Amino acid sequence: VQLQASGGGLVQAGGSLRLSCSVSGRTESNYYMGWFRQAPGKEREFVAAIKWGGGRPNYVDSVKGRFTISRDNTENTMYLQMNSLRPEDTAVYYCAARTWGLSGVFTRRNAFDTWGQGTQLTVSS
Repeated sequence: VQLQASGGGLVQAGGSLRLSCSVSGRTESNYYMGWFRQAPGKEREFVAAIKWGGGRPNYVDSVKGRFTISRDNTENTMYLQMNSLRPEDTAVYYCAARTWGLSGVFTRRNAFDTWGQGTQLTVSS
């Protein structure tokens, strides 16, 4: 599977933006798909994830109620809808996939084996 993130940009605080992750190649319903972000000088952190075949999404506490992860299997695309953006959301956002192992809920970076290139989100105050 190959991933390509897009949709980043410059947004004012309180605004909204939707990131897309184009998924190509072989996909399986049990793949676990996620979004991570990395701010300057910080570690890459988990943001949200969902099973490619559907199910309950998982979010980091700081984005709950503001971000929504979804996927469109017919379009082979994963999305991250981001509302009520804050300056602290500024980061490079990466989409990732876990394509091996048992199904479950994963948030650690090393649980994901496939990564797309990042897309920059900047939220101005």
